[in-house]
Amino acid sequence: MRSYGHKLKQKISSQHEEQLIFLEVAEPWSRCPGRLWSLPLWDIPNLPGRAPVSPAPSDPAWAGLWGDHGQEALESAHVCVINATATGTEILKNLVLPGIGSFTIVDGNRVSGEDVGNNFFLQKSHIGQNRAQSAMELLQELNSDVSGNFVEENPEKLLDNDPSFFNQFNLVVATQLPESTLLRLAEVLWNSNIPLLVCRTYGLVGYMRVMIKEHTVVESHPDNMLEDLRLDKPFPELTEHVQDYDLEHMDKKDHSHTPWIVIVAKYLTKWFNEKSEQLPKSYKEKEAFKELIRQGILKNENGTPEDEENFEEAIKNVNTALNCTEIPRGIEELFNDDCCLKLTEQSSSFWILVRALKEFVANEGQGSLPVRGTIPDMMADSSKFIKLQNVYREKAKKDIAAVGNHAAKLLQSLGKAPESISERELKLFCSNAAFLRVVRCRSLAEEHSPSSCSKDAIISHMDNPDSEIVLYLMLRAVNRFYKQHGRYPGVYNYQVEDDIGKLKSCLNGFLQEYGLSVVVKDDYVHEFCRYGAAEPHAVAAFMGGAAAQEVIKVITGQFVIFNNTFIYSGMSQTSATFQL
Repeated sequence: MRSYGHKLKQKISSQHEEQLIFLEVAEPWSRCPGRLWSLPLWDIPNLPGRAPVSPAPSDPAWAGLWGDHGQEALESAHVCVINATATGTEILKNLVLPGIGSFTIVDGNRVSGEDVGNNFFLQKSHIGQNRAQSAMELLQELNSDVSGNFVEENPEKLLDNDPSFFNQFNLVVATQLPESTLLRLAEVLWNSNIPLLVCRTYGLVGYMRVMIKEHTVVESHPDNMLEDLRLDKPFPELTEHVQDYDLEHMDKKDHSHTPWIVIVAKYLTKWFNEKSEQLPKSYKEKEAFKELIRQGILKNENGTPEDEENFEEAIKNVNTALNCTEIPRGIEELFNDDCCLKLTEQSSSFWILVRALKEFVANEGQGSLPVRGTIPDMMADSSKFIKLQNVYREKAKKDIAAVGNHAAKLLQSLGKAPESISERELKLFCSNAAFLRVVRCRSLAEEHSPSSCSKDAIISHMDNPDSEIVLYLMLRAVNRFYKQHGRYPGVYNYQVEDDIGKLKSCLNGFLQEYGLSVVVKDDYVHEFCRYGAAEPHAVAAFMGGAAAQEVIKVITGQFVIFNNTFIYSGMSQTSATFQL
């Protein structure tokens, strides 16, 4: 690892005696007494006489969430966390357990009694020692496969002396930073295209802000994803396969083991011939179509319908199976994006594949995306199910190859090697072609400039005087208070009453400067003074889990990050996201 003048130290694995490391947190001098009872047992690395219980990074529980390729991305990532506060260590805990490759803590502060009182990864014996090193050593015990590092330096000095230090990381997480330092850090990372996640715990309020110029997502994992069956636009191979079934002349065994997809396709043909040339769309039409299928159930010698589960499955799936095959609006927007239309040598593989996908749709796809190639489980004998499954799989392979041909031509025209996009990447892209997402965040400088702030969005959210956006305004006022007074409001009990007026003045000054004609209740001003910039562990733990989730989304390129501000209220137990 490079040397930066300041000391970047790497912990060499060592055995240290088994002990309960989080017991001594409730001390009389602690501002925020520790609450050991709130810590789940699996969060404690070594209980006396008990083996560590943290999951191994290869544990299927993790791989099941983001797959082997997601785990590979996680294990090759290097994340920087600024400040080993309660919030910072909770974030790291949730990254170390699933197996982040390596992490570096940047913190020039010494452990204080207050730190021990609200941070489960610091002990009384650490008081006076470097906070980054102390937290790193205990965090690394959660997972021996993770490499932990620390830099005993204040982030302000790093920005002064060696801002390029941060270029080595896949992502930087900043916790509990003053606004002035945060703005400097955000500018450096923005210009270097390094994602930044800001996370802050302030009393009973949690705040997160994501700064990333462009984040592309292939595996967005949408909720309530519909199957891609193409029953409204069957491809030739599917039509041929369905025609091989003769439901009217089958014996009982074959009839009751025909896949429901085939049943719906057969009766859809009958519907087109007898009822309408259009898909059943209205409730009345779908009920009529279900009745048409129901009439096809075999009857015994008494005229009573047999118990055919596959037909019941067909009836049950009518509503979702008959969805129209079309290009989602979000994908159309990607096709018309300048990054797709104007490829350059600097274009990422994502945008090259989007362009290849666009050309596939215009040619081989005949207006449709590649077939996904999967079918759901269903009542059918193995032979019939596998044959149907192979029909979809082979069509998907053919479509993937076609998209790959377009991509290869584009790569050649850009002077890039054809193998720069792997087969795995191509296959993953095509199977998720309907769910591609791109998130573009605004910079922190834009948000903090009176001329480019999201004034209209803030005012519209203030229609509800208790909206979480009020907490954002209060945090901005608190930052202004810190800039003017060199401390946060209410940090000393004897100044709480005096600070109420000062904070209200800061709030009004902020609202006036940014042209925000809104009214904030005095109750919020009083409450933020009472917080005294405390960092309660309960709130820090919640924010740590939420922030780690966003970090993993960015690293794996899976699921969709919020854009761009998240506010949590511990008072009302609610949260909201805002695009500011």
